[in-house]
Amino acid sequence: MPTVEQAMYKLKNALSTSKRQGSKAVIVIHGYGSSGVGGGIKAAVGKQLRDRSLQGVVRAYVGGEQWPERKRELLGMCKALENHERQVAENSGVTVVILR
Repeated sequence: MPTVEQAMYKLKNALSTSKRQGSKAVIVIHGYGSSGVGGGIKAAVGKQLRDRSLQGVVRAYVGGEQWPERKRELLGMCKALENHERQVAENSGVTVVILR
């Protein structure tokens, strides 16, 4: 299991690499945490995605629990996410990231 710091380092690298490779979206699987209230990595992912250091990489993002409310908006940015809706919808252990 990575520490929060290790996980955020890997996240930043993976998003930058995905953008360079031409990906439009990434589904980040961070888990929900064993405490029942969400883990440290899950919380850190949201904070990291709001950080200015990823401003040129991240266009939009949504946690799986908010997917039903924002589905139409994100599918408008990346139609291919339609193929992964079952894995994303209301899944608190994932975050969908749309890349710039």
